[in-house]
Amino acid sequence: MKLTPQTKIVIVGNGDISEVSLRHHFTANGFLQVYPEKAFDPLHSGSTRDFFERERPDIVILTSVRSGGIGVNQEKPAEFIHDNLMAQMNVIDTSYRAGVKKLLFLAASCVYPKQCPQPIKEEYFLTGAMESSSLAYSTAKAAGVVMCQAYHRQYGFNAIVAVPATVYGPGGHANIEEAHVLGALIGKFDRAVREGVPAVGLWGTGEPKREFIFGNDLAAACVFLLEDYDDEGIINIGRSEEISIKELARIVADAAGFKGDIIWDATKPDGTMRKLLDTSHLRSMGWMAKMPLREGIVKTFAALRHGR
Repeated sequence: MKLTPQTKIVIVGNGDISEVSLRHHFTANGFLQVYPEKAFDPLHSGSTRDFFERERPDIVILTSVRSGGIGVNQEKPAEFIHDNLMAQMNVIDTSYRAGVKKLLFLAASCVYPKQCPQPIKEEYFLTGAMESSSLAYSTAKAAGVVMCQAYHRQYGFNAIVAVPATVYGPGGHANIEEAHVLGALIGKFDRAVREGVPAVGLWGTGEPKREFIFGNDLAAACVFLLEDYDDEGIINIGRSEEISIKELARIVADAAGFKGDIIWDATKPDGTMRKLLDTSHLRSMGWMAKMPLREGIVKTFAALRHGR
C-alpha cells in the first residue's frame, strides 16, 4: 500500500531509538497524523480498544514497550516478558478487529537461536534454543512473531514481521544501565570525557561480534516494507556487516575524544558470540542500508552534544 501524508500511523514503543527514528522520519516527511507515544496504554486492553475504535488508524508499527541490554534483561525479566506480551496481545488483536490496513511488528535478533549458522537466515527462527541472558525478552518477541503469522494465516490480517539489527542513532537511549550495547558505550565514553576519568570498564571480553543499523536507515526500511511487502514470513533488516565489541568500543572512544584505558571485565557475560543477519531477501527487493557505522556514530555524538 502507498503511504501518503494523510495516512494515520500509530507507533507503539518505549521511546527508544527505533520509535524516535520512526517518528522523526514521518514528521520530517510531512505525515500529518502520527499519534503521540502516550495516546493510549498498550498494556491496558480497554485503553487500546477505545483509542483504536475512536481514531481508526491505517498503519500500526509495534516495537518493544520494554527493552535493553544484558544487565537490565537479567535484572527485570518478569517485566520484560509481561509488558511486551501484554502490549503485543492487545495491539495485534485490536488492530485486526479495528480494521487496521497493515501492522509491522519489529522483533529482535535475539529471537534466533544462540548457536545459529552465520549469517542468520529468516528460516532459522525457532530452530534452536535462544540466548539465556535475554530469554524472557526473546520469548516475548518470538511470541509476537508467531502471533502476527497466525493472524495473517487465519484471518488474512496484513501483519508483517521484520527483525532489525541493533538500532542506534540520534535520540537513542544513552542510559548506561538500560541501553543496548552501542547506546551504553556512547553513554559511558561521553560521561568519561565529561568527568575526566582515566579508564572505562566494560562488560565481557569484547570478543562477541554485533551488527548495527542507523535509525534513519531502519525507518526507511520500515516504510519500504509497509509499501512493498505483504508476506507472513520474517524479513531481516541490517547491513550484513559485523564488528567485534572491542573494535566498536575503540571507535566510540575515538568519536567521544576519550584518550584513557579500556578495561574488560571477563567475569561478566558476553551474550551470544555472533548475530549477523542475512539481508539478501530485503536486498533482492531493492533496499539497502546507507549509513556507514563510523559515520553514524560520529553523527550520534554530534546530536547528543548539540542537544545537551
